[in-house]
Amino acid sequence: MECNVQWLGSGGMAFAARTGSGHITVMDGAPEGGGHNLAPRPMELLLAGTGGCTAYDVVLILKKGRQEVSGCDVSLKAERANDDPKVFTRIHFHFTVKGRGLKHEAVERAIRLSAEKYCSASIMLGKTAEITHDWEIIEG
Repeated sequence: MECNVQWLGSGGMAFAARTGSGHITVMDGAPEGGGHNLAPRPMELLLAGTGGCTAYDVVLILKKGRQEVSGCDVSLKAERANDDPKVFTRIHFHFTVKGRGLKHEAVERAIRLSAEKYCSASIMLGKTAEITHDWEIIEG
């Protein structure tokens, strides 16, 4: 995996990242740090990527288990250390999984497998953060 990050110039603290798969995303800093607040912060993208990683796993595991999943949202709330490095210290994942006749045990298993085996991002962040999960199932 590769990524190239380029500073977008002396007028601020914005950076463009080009991923190995050829996609570009922009990051910016808060005004008090010299940024213009035009794009997500790098740590916000790290949290978003973690949410995407685990949601991907949950949907894939449910589909492989022949569950009729039609939606999967995950809300993440994180706390960071006060001192540098300001690592994540707590992250709570709340999953809202939608589908027809979803089995509670299947959803619980999918979330557990993602958390313990498959989601590289959350497993890595779990080295510094206390990670918790809960979920709800919506019929439909």
